[in-house]
Amino acid sequence: MSKGNLFSALRAAFPEDLDGIAVETADTPTPLHYTWRDLERGTAMIANLLQGLALPPMSRIAVQVDKSVEALMLYLAVLRAGHVYLPLNNAYQASEIEYFIADAEPAVVVCASRGFGWVSTLAFKLGTRHVFTLDDDRSGTLLGRAALQPDVHEPVHRRSDDLAAIVYTSGTTGRSKGAMLSHGNLLANALVLKDCWGWVPGDVLIHALPIFHVHGLFVAIHGALLNASRMIWFGRFEPKAVIARLPEASVFMGVPTLYVRMLAEAALTREACRGMRLFISGSAPLLLDTFAQWQQRSGHTILERYGMSETVMLTSNPYSPVSGRRGGTVGFPLPGVGLRVHDDQDRPLPTGEIGGIQVRGPNVFSGYWRMPEKTAEEFTEDGWFRTGDVGQIDAAGYVTIVGRSKDLVISGGYNVYPAEIEGYLNEMPGVAESAVIGVPHPDFGEGVVAVVVPRPGAALDAEALTAALKGRIAHFKAPKAIFIAPELPRNAMGKVQKNRLREQHQALFAAA
Repeated sequence: MSKGNLFSALRAAFPEDLDGIAVETADTPTPLHYTWRDLERGTAMIANLLQGLALPPMSRIAVQVDKSVEALMLYLAVLRAGHVYLPLNNAYQASEIEYFIADAEPAVVVCASRGFGWVSTLAFKLGTRHVFTLDDDRSGTLLGRAALQPDVHEPVHRRSDDLAAIVYTSGTTGRSKGAMLSHGNLLANALVLKDCWGWVPGDVLIHALPIFHVHGLFVAIHGALLNASRMIWFGRFEPKAVIARLPEASVFMGVPTLYVRMLAEAALTREACRGMRLFISGSAPLLLDTFAQWQQRSGHTILERYGMSETVMLTSNPYSPVSGRRGGTVGFPLPGVGLRVHDDQDRPLPTGEIGGIQVRGPNVFSGYWRMPEKTAEEFTEDGWFRTGDVGQIDAAGYVTIVGRSKDLVISGGYNVYPAEIEGYLNEMPGVAESAVIGVPHPDFGEGVVAVVVPRPGAALDAEALTAALKGRIAHFKAPKAIFIAPELPRNAMGKVQKNRLREQHQALFAAA
């Protein structure tokens, strides 16, 4: 088998008994049980289909489909066949898909049947030769064609530094960029996380995340496969249904929104969580209130970690002892990962100072697809990647993320870090969560604005919130306007879309 190919490493971890259950669907009309042999045969057949198309080596395979075990097999088959996997959010619309196809020039596009008409029209126009369909009910032309293929396949040889996947960043500012991740990047990270998170024989993972994103596709799936762990597979997250399956599982990975939604269910009890070993949160900041409520209700302490599309996982709170998991922090750099905090001139900052986070390690990507100038901008002269995140490292070594550098507000010449203001707001009575942004201001350059979501049944007063803030922080940091809203705009992974809030309030101070 090809040692450099990520698929080979994952396949080598399969149990000796291939007839055991690898994946069980939790929300299909009838539960489906996929054995390890099914994964082996299914990925071989799809890989043979791809090889039969006589594609150029390391062709891009763009995939925009609903979540299914067959979609998981497609991902593994692309690796197995030595091609490059390009996951696309199934919420993307025509203009977005057109950009990704034009930029990545995939040889194959796989889409849901409902979108075949417009997707195939775009793809063929842009030079893609093959478009297949794949639906979450085990139908589609991809499976129809693959069913005719042999179920034995030798993984294609790949070096560890060969490209395995291109993950496009969210593109909240400017052009979306394709982060190039190698087989070695992904395997190195998966092996480190297997040790750091204490995966043990018999672990069962509840998989309720999307698989077009690093969290669900790489972190969760690679972790389960490398440990030969059964997955309880949810096509969509539904809090009651997930809680009902917790007694059968030991590991759950989610974004903060999933934890908030489960906390709203009376069924979430210590008894329901009695067999669980680990709850992991990431992809967006976890509020301290959520962290504390989860401890109280479930008896478990959530492990928060930090990563990004360009690097997979970078830091993690400690697995053991549990008392070392600190709410509001993302823990320590993972083994082999270097992390430092520097100023805008790449000068190191003292412990506790806030600055730009820079990283390096075997998990860090090689650059952005066909964007050499942008790649060069994002790496320092000594080879560290500028993450664009702002944070600090305390005396004990814990890393805290303060926000994105693009979210920094400069008001009247003073730096205002939104996360700091959000922290104060979120502690106030009746506040569920908040988002702080900067918008153009004729006098101050940027004016600080806060959007606050009340707790159910709470009545918030913007003037009272402002007055309370001014009693706790410097006045230049206090929002010049506070808006009460029923919810904050979020993307599919639960991250607040501050760009949408900035657009909404762009002209707020235009007449000032």
